[in-house]
Parts: sequence; structure tokens; C-alpha cells
Amino acid sequence: MKTLKTTIALVLLTFFAFSCSKDEDPVPAPVPPVVLAPLQDPLAGYLAASGFDQKLTNQVNLGDYEFGYSFIPLVNGKITAIVAKIPDVHAAMRVTIWNKATATVLRTETIDIVTAGVEVTKTITALDLVQGTEYFITFNSNDWYDHRKNDSSNVTYPFTVGDIRITSYSFASGTAQVLPSSPQLSYYAGDCSFKFQK
Repeated sequence: MKTLKTTIALVLLTFFAFSCSKDEDPVPAPVPPVVLAPLQDPLAGYLAASGFDQKLTNQVNLGDYEFGYSFIPLVNGKITAIVAKIPDVHAAMRVTIWNKATATVLRTETIDIVTAGVEVTKTITALDLVQGTEYFITFNSNDWYDHRKNDSSNVTYPFTVGDIRITSYSFASGTAQVLPSSPQLSYYAGDCSFKFQK
């Protein structure tokens, strides 16, 4: 009987010891969620800052051009998507991201514009951008939106939109994948842009 009482006492003591230690175990702190910086598309801000949002004309089937804008990121970041809208359909429209100083192609993508006048966003493998480096984003098409000020006057670059500084707009004639070399100050032909995340 004495052995049974001792055994029961030991079992109860062990049970209480484990119960107490379990209650005193620290509760792990919740893991904070990863907060990503918001995506930035500088095009609308550029059009507003330049006044090129005042007058819009559709241009359809008017010859092939490689055109776009150059820009400098003010912080390190990455392009995660390309965005395009034109006034006609265009399967596999070529979009190129360049290092402007070296005229080097960093990335070539195609984007399908299946409905005229509807913006399309294509997620891409992230492309790292270095703060202070000048880049160019261009597209090749025979359709575009002609953006101007009401008086068609020239603008003075650059324009800073969020973490992106727009430094110029330029074009080249033809279908060749060449860095545009004819800068224009009185209009922007588009629309092709990107999503940037710092």
C-alpha cells in the first residue's frame, strides 16, 4: 500500500511539474509581415508635370518607330512589370529596357495588346536598377498616343515623379531595335511604362 501511495504521489508530482513548466514556456513572438514598398509607375506623373496630359491624339498605322523615355532612379530598386496602352491591337509588341550611357539592351520583352485603348500590365522577372544610372524604356509600334500641351510648346527636362527622374523623350524611325536618338521637347508618344519597386 505504501508503494502504491508513493507511486501515485510521484506520478502526480511529475504531472504537475510538466504542467507548470508547460504553462511557463515563452510564447513565440509573432513574425512581422514583410512590408514591400508600393509599386510606382511614373508615366501619369510625367504627363501631368510636363503638361503633356492636356491634349491627346490617336495615331494609328502611321509608320514604325522605336520610341520612349529615359529616366534615372533616385534609389536602388527593380522593375517588376511593364505597362502599355496604344490605340490599336498589337501582338507581341517589343519593349526594350536599355542602359542609356552604353546603349546596351538590358531586357527585351514582348507584350500583347489585344484590345485597343486598354492598358495591359505584364509581370516580368525583376530587373535591378541602380540609383543614379540612366536607363531608357522604349517600344516599337506603328500606333501610339500623341501627348502634347494645348499650345504645343516645348518643355524643360527633367521631371521628378516619386523615385524616378524622367530625363528625355526620343524616337528612331523603323523596326530595328536601336536606342532612340532624336529627342523631342514638344510631345510624348506612347504609352509604354513600367512598375518600379524600391
